[in-house]
Amino acid sequence: MRTPAAELIRRKRDGHVLDDADVADLVRGLVDGSMSDGQVAAFAMAVYFRGMTRDECTALTRAMACSGARLEWSPADLGGPVVDKHSTGGVGDKVSLVLAPIVAACGGFVPMISGRGLGHTGGTLDKLASIPGYDVAPDAARFRAAVRTVGCAIIGQTAELAPADRRLYAIRDVTATVDSIPLITASILSKKLAAGIGALVMDVKVGGGSLAPSPETASALAESLRAIAEDTKLPTVALLTDMSQALGRHVGNAVEVLEAIEFLTGRRRDARLHEVTAALAGEMLRLGGLARDPREAAAAVERALTSGAAAERFARMVATLGGPSDLLDRADRCLPRAPVQLGVTPERGGFVSCVDARALGTLVIALGGGRRHAGDAIDPAVGLTEVAGVGDEVGEERPLAIVHARSETDAAMAAATLRAAIVVGDGPRAAAPSPVLRTLR
Repeated sequence: MRTPAAELIRRKRDGHVLDDADVADLVRGLVDGSMSDGQVAAFAMAVYFRGMTRDECTALTRAMACSGARLEWSPADLGGPVVDKHSTGGVGDKVSLVLAPIVAACGGFVPMISGRGLGHTGGTLDKLASIPGYDVAPDAARFRAAVRTVGCAIIGQTAELAPADRRLYAIRDVTATVDSIPLITASILSKKLAAGIGALVMDVKVGGGSLAPSPETASALAESLRAIAEDTKLPTVALLTDMSQALGRHVGNAVEVLEAIEFLTGRRRDARLHEVTAALAGEMLRLGGLARDPREAAAAVERALTSGAAAERFARMVATLGGPSDLLDRADRCLPRAPVQLGVTPERGGFVSCVDARALGTLVIALGGGRRHAGDAIDPAVGLTEVAGVGDEVGEERPLAIVHARSETDAAMAAATLRAAIVVGDGPRAAAPSPVLRTLR
């Protein structure tokens, strides 16, 4: 007999440990709708305050992974290892868009299940949805075909894959329960297990633009991910990377796709974005047996970029999943554009000393590029481009950023927020440290 949802919520609220049967009942309620949205939100809030034991989190991960279909891949039939990467989310984080094609060009196969934006962090799925025609929720057959023929496919959770997490994820986004370590852990790993991957590299973001603002929280999240991955027999490496400022130069949806295309085609590559991407791709190649050591992995990544092979994989992925076949050549025409663009100069010239990355993320939401409620539509065209980073000189000739907005009123609002979020000092600052902070193997 199933335990009523209200009783499960009460137990977790009062600090009791749920057993495997309790967790199974919870997940069934998520899938069949017997738990209302209010009850799901109440449960998420109870976990937010009470936490979960390792056994509870492992049980939730396994149950959500098994709540729908599970993909199976044969590396022998594919001709290469099945590997994946996941980021805990950050402002301007478009790494997945460039990393999956790089690894595919190096011989790996990347069936990537990505999510929508959570809180102030952008979502890979929302970025890809800004590409006209791109099918972010294909059926399993189309997904499999894309992975087999291209080597990579980035999609969202379909109705078949981890449906329990799909529902819980959407409700967490609008109920201030995003930054719960056990819920983040179970959400990420359930999707990866359902996708049938053989190894995973985690990008755990650290700083104000992430879900883990402090090194202590980020380390705890990384350890949680590694522990539950171990329990579920999924080989995993975690990297802690800096999110104290935006990653790359553009923040938004369509504008981040544009920056990813510029990166892949070699038109422009932001140094911090390049370093983080190369480090993650290198770990994927090593886990998959495609590189023996860091030097060999780094060389393979650079060959994939300089030869154009990675860009070619991205173009094929987009076309295979319904997007424009000429996106790389006509990105500025294919991608949606906001009607108002405003360069925001600082109140005085100088050098950027500090960036409030979280404020940039919430600003994009205020412009319409994110969600305040689960059912909100996203404006893919709005956002920020040419965002100044720490150490950059800014003034009349170099704005803090260019705002892409739906109206002049929105642009003016964004300008005031930007000037408060980016601190300008008098003198140049020493070179920023490496954005790759720590690797946990």
